[in-house]
Amino acid sequence: MKLLLNLLLTALAVFVLSNVLSGVHVDGYMTALIVAVILGLLNIFIKPILVIFTLPITVLTLGLFLLVINAFIILIASNLISGFSVDGVWTAILFSVLLSILESILHSFLKAD
Repeated sequence: MKLLLNLLLTALAVFVLSNVLSGVHVDGYMTALIVAVILGLLNIFIKPILVIFTLPITVLTLGLFLLVINAFIILIASNLISGFSVDGVWTAILFSVLLSILESILHSFLKAD
């Protein structure tokens, strides 16, 4: 139940951010849900591998390179899903940061209950 609720909150955040940011396009609610699932799967399977391979540069940049990794994950999802598109790397970085902030806010409302 908690996994389903987390997916729905992520889909809601993706849909809201697609309406706020001009460089992010989502066709509809179902596409936002698919984006949430794909981002979750990419974060589980691909992100740890990328973090291990880029560990020296991540340490050198004091963790800021993780923003680039998150943007890369979002661009991969953009290529995999036909109804989801991100215009560029800078838009993907901004989308990643705002998605994290919005998810934190939405999840904090759940923790209060």
